[in-house]
Amino acid sequence: MQKLKDKVAIVTGAAQGIGKATAELFISEGAKVVLTDIQKEKGEAIAQSLGKNAMFVEHDVSSRSEWDFVISETILAFGDIDILVNNAGIVIQKPFKEATDEDFHKTYQINQFGTFLGMDCVYDSMKQKKQGSIINVSSTSGFRGKAGLMAYNASKFAVRGMTKSAALEFANDNIRVNSVHPGFIHTPMTDDNISEAYKKKAIQDTPLKRGGTALEVAKMILFLASEDSSFSTGSEFIVDGGRLA
Repeated sequence: MQKLKDKVAIVTGAAQGIGKATAELFISEGAKVVLTDIQKEKGEAIAQSLGKNAMFVEHDVSSRSEWDFVISETILAFGDIDILVNNAGIVIQKPFKEATDEDFHKTYQINQFGTFLGMDCVYDSMKQKKQGSIINVSSTSGFRGKAGLMAYNASKFAVRGMTKSAALEFANDNIRVNSVHPGFIHTPMTDDNISEAYKKKAIQDTPLKRGGTALEVAKMILFLASEDSSFSTGSEFIVDGGRLA
């Protein structure tokens, strides 16, 4: 039996990595999925490959007007929304004294403010259905500091805190909100933006002695999107190979 049959989902940052794996898994489990990303050509190609139950919308998550457009297009195509995966994010690795104001603001706008906007803009549609599941992708960097990642740390700690607050705010409307905290995962974002020295140390510090895959994180997101997690809200779900143990 498909876990998400006829559910309507939005997945941000879906042109690659965890977002792409999540969209593909959701489609296989019967969902209708709107994939969003700033990478238009890649996103459109993925949505086309997934068939009639998938649609791509170009989307800057730091823009409220673009969020409003994504919500309206989703409702027009598939109906009110059951699931939101706030996955879009960036990482800028620099020593503290080399990081610029622009680095900090850009990281905040996408990772934190984009997540806030997603929750805010999807709320009315989920309230209309009297149900919903919001999954905010944070990081193990939302639990502990890491040198060279101050802006990223700040944003991912913030996502963790916002998730708990939203879970309490939304509970009366039967909307669940949880956060997922990947450890070192092999995705284009990490492979292209993190130093080789950091990657090597991350794997050494992981008890399972490897990086995770996007699909392994997507499976946790599926659990939270489905009724399998119907009594879970305001909680952190860690996918890190034991790194925080």
